[in-house]
Amino acid sequence: MPPGLLVDVVVPARDHAASLAPLLRDLPHRSIRSVVVVDRASTDRTAEIARDAGALVLREASGGYGAACLRAQAHFTALPRVPDVLVFIPGDRPAAAMALLSLIEPIAERGVELVVGAESSGRRRVGEKLVTAVIETVYRHRWSGVGPVRALKFPALTALGMRDRGDGWDVEMLVRAVKLGLTCDEVALPADSHRDAKVGSRALLHILRHATMR
Repeated sequence: MPPGLLVDVVVPARDHAASLAPLLRDLPHRSIRSVVVVDRASTDRTAEIARDAGALVLREASGGYGAACLRAQAHFTALPRVPDVLVFIPGDRPAAAMALLSLIEPIAERGVELVVGAESSGRRRVGEKLVTAVIETVYRHRWSGVGPVRALKFPALTALGMRDRGDGWDVEMLVRAVKLGLTCDEVALPADSHRDAKVGSRALLHILRHATMR
């Protein structure tokens, strides 16, 4: 990784006490500036575990996934120096922590703007298959999945103008990225056996709405 590349990590978490500790432990801390855990109205020890691991804890009372990501984005926007790269890893994806450097590599070496972690479990829900098929049909861009693990340049995140405050955040990002012509790549991730990708009910709405925008 080129020296001076400023990388921060966002971990949206809701009742992820069981998986959060290993995720935070396995991150390559020497290569990142900070870890921000956004507590999505958890009822367990998620926030306590995050603080004990040295992460900054922000709270998102609404509990929405997109709202948590937007809360973190606002935090970094207000800093004297914004990150060069922001990485999103949900609190129930501990295996992704050890793949962080692989996620950043296409950005650092080739200037890619958005890298999506493609989970290698080989299992995709019907909803996820439908969404990726529709994106390919409408935008002529094939995504292997709708995995929520992402690394992207901070200016690219700002340019995307993300708005979804719920489960449609992941699909909205993929659609907006293709629509804006961002350079994109995918990196294979180790599988978290207990976890499948979720596709929110707003996914198709985002695809169709952006398809009609000029």
